[in-house]
Amino acid sequence: MIYLDSAATTLEKPGTVPRAAAWAMTHLASPGRGGHAPGMGAAKLMYDMREQAARLFHVGDPEQVVLTYNATHGLNIAIRSLVKPGGTAVISGYEHNAVTRPLHAIPGVTVKVAAGPLFDPDGVYAAFEREVTPGVDAVICSHVSNVFGFIQPVDRIARLCRERGVPLIVDASQSAGTLSVDLEGWGAAFVAMPGHKGLYGPQGTGLLLCGGDAQPLLHGGTGSLSVSQEMPDFLPDRLEAGTHNVCGAAGLLAGLRFVSRTGPGRIHAHERALARRFMDRLEGAPGVRVFRGEAQSGLCSVILDGLDCEETGEALARRGVAVRAGLHCAPLAHRTAGTQDTGTVRFSFSAFNRPDQADRAAAAVRRLAQGGRY
Repeated sequence: MIYLDSAATTLEKPGTVPRAAAWAMTHLASPGRGGHAPGMGAAKLMYDMREQAARLFHVGDPEQVVLTYNATHGLNIAIRSLVKPGGTAVISGYEHNAVTRPLHAIPGVTVKVAAGPLFDPDGVYAAFEREVTPGVDAVICSHVSNVFGFIQPVDRIARLCRERGVPLIVDASQSAGTLSVDLEGWGAAFVAMPGHKGLYGPQGTGLLLCGGDAQPLLHGGTGSLSVSQEMPDFLPDRLEAGTHNVCGAAGLLAGLRFVSRTGPGRIHAHERALARRFMDRLEGAPGVRVFRGEAQSGLCSVILDGLDCEETGEALARRGVAVRAGLHCAPLAHRTAGTQDTGTVRFSFSAFNRPDQADRAAAAVRRLAQGGRY
């Protein structure tokens, strides 16, 4: 199988990741829940994981790194902390349902969409300049579109937010582990990311980097200040109610170490080179529309004329090519790009993909576009 769905979940992991998770399952207990060796070992592992993430993502204090279930969990915390009923939020035109649904769930919220053309960073920035006005509670922006790989101008948007005094939430789901994610440099209130994509950790893990005040989404035991019925007023305890996913954190720490050792820039260059090789192989192919631009990461979308995207994805799966087809949980991105009626077929690469796999996937697309049987 040629696995090209890493924008959803990286399937091939460094060998250290499953080994670390399996070891933790039988050797570590719950951090903060005992002075015995398994409990203390779990506490050390959690701190090591936070420290590794803090170095990689430019976080001043490891305790500002909060373990979440996924990026969606972190985004819900961030959005609920900043956007209140009747408030106003500005989002890009390429946001995932992990952003739009939490906003929709808050009564009376006005959502202003700073929509710019696909692969046009200047156009996106100009849209944010227009929409970020007095009275806005928060700006929320994905670093990279999960549909098209469009790298949005987060550095410039962050500077705009600082100048206008508006808190910024960054969804780094498609950039953590490949692009520079800089909590302190951006001056962001929050940065959310999953553990199971570009960080090569297990599913069910994520990180929320906290640069501002956060409100708990869950309430319960933390192993600290147990006499109080209020959640602790300090991080990370304030946002980590209940038993930690220690096995997941162990695997995530191994993934973070792999990314740090390999280098996010090197991983990004590898993925982007494969994506461009794949798109080059489709250049001029009859019946194939490829969405590509300069401001693009290591994922891309295509449409085959006259072929349903879901059926195309299934046909590729039968040919041994695993991709994602449809709306990718991001209908807003498709409306912005004009593909809401068709969806797209997405190909996303990882550090473990090879050039020959890009070539074979492109050849499979060409055959389908030329009338190859489903």
